[in-house]
Amino acid sequence: MNGITDFFKWLFTDRTGVLVLLVGGIVLFFIISAVLEVRTRARFKNHEKSPDDWDLFDDESGWSDFEDDNH
Repeated sequence: MNGITDFFKWLFTDRTGVLVLLVGGIVLFFIISAVLEVRTRARFKNHEKSPDDWDLFDDESGWSDFEDDNH
């Protein structure tokens, strides 16, 4: 029981423990988002693109309403 107390004390009070907690949280959420993205792409693999769909990495011209900005 003393080992668990020492672990939590290290995790929340020591600078290295807090860094491990933050990096672990970032890695955990990255893994969750990757799994959810793969599941979503597998579910909607036959989805045809409609004019209302948008893509963050799409290289279409006309991305701005002001054509002067599209250089």
